[in-house]
Amino acid sequence: MFAGTRSTAATSCRAVTRCLVAAAAASLAGLLHAQEALPTVGEPPPMYVAEPFAGPGLAGMPGVVVPEPLPAWPRWFAGATGLVMTRTLSSGAATMEPLDGRQLFTSDASATWSGGVDFHVGRWFGPRQHHAVEMIYWGLYNVGSSASLTADPPAIMAIPQAPGVTVGGTSAGAWLQDASGQSIGRSDVVNDIEINWVYSLWERPEFLPRDRAVSLMWLAGFRFFQVGDTLTLATTSGQPDLDSLQLGVATSNSIYGAQVGAKFDWMFMPRVRLTIVPKFMIGGNAITNTTSLADATFAGGEPVNVHSTLGVFSWLGSVDTGVAWDITDRWSLSIGYRVVGVGNIAQADGQWPAVIDSPGSLEGIDAGSNTIVHGGFAGFESRY
Repeated sequence: MFAGTRSTAATSCRAVTRCLVAAAAASLAGLLHAQEALPTVGEPPPMYVAEPFAGPGLAGMPGVVVPEPLPAWPRWFAGATGLVMTRTLSSGAATMEPLDGRQLFTSDASATWSGGVDFHVGRWFGPRQHHAVEMIYWGLYNVGSSASLTADPPAIMAIPQAPGVTVGGTSAGAWLQDASGQSIGRSDVVNDIEINWVYSLWERPEFLPRDRAVSLMWLAGFRFFQVGDTLTLATTSGQPDLDSLQLGVATSNSIYGAQVGAKFDWMFMPRVRLTIVPKFMIGGNAITNTTSLADATFAGGEPVNVHSTLGVFSWLGSVDTGVAWDITDRWSLSIGYRVVGVGNIAQADGQWPAVIDSPGSLEGIDAGSNTIVHGGFAGFESRY
């Protein structure tokens, strides 16, 4: 009985197993069929955001900031200018005693208007061209004139007199006492040399943008300024067999030191600007003076030719005011007026001797006077 029962149970289990396997296979086949029926889906987009500045950019973002290009202006500049200037003089010294209401003074040989030149050259440095170095030279030559006076009969008593002085064995009094005539002449010179560093706060004045009409630059540097004057007195003896006797007084002031200044430009018209250049310096002044009487000797045999020196501090202030026309980016024309004031200097008029009797009577220098050199200028500048 038990054996029949076990046989029946095994048969039942095998039947159930076959049913389960058949059902699982049917389910798997249905699932595969359903998956094949689904629509095809494309590849997912890449997880990447494009560079905003590579294309038109994203909405709401600012555009690309482009740096301002460096100026392509020419760096070198040079110019030449013609000058017509004069200078003021001291009150002058008498060259003779009064005669019939007439008298000759050193100031009668006035400083008339004279010509000169002005040259400058420089270069701008740096990417924005805010820094420059410039060199300047200007000078005036033969500034002066002459004046004369005659007496008939001869009665001019010259100043100075020269007791004890001889000229070729003849007393100097033969010329300086009872002279028939006098002639005083002047020949002055002015020289200026500058080396300056220039700093521009904004654009260079020749290339101002339309939204700015002014330019300001500072400068500092070294300056050498010389003003010298030479007076020559020719006294004609009342004796017809004697030539005239020459007395000369030559004084020179050589001022050197540091200076500061500024350059202001106002573009009041297209390509036309007003320019003002003030400068100021305090420097050492090496003064020399030479007084000589031609072919004359003192009683001791020394020649009447005495050279003296003196060192003092002097000051100088100058202002150039002009109008510049920038014809092109590379060429400009300018015209203006220059005023230079110099203080605590020596002038030949102040060294005129009262008497000549020994080397000591001609030694020493009297400083403390001043002069103003002024006049017009016109020229051009080239940039390259």
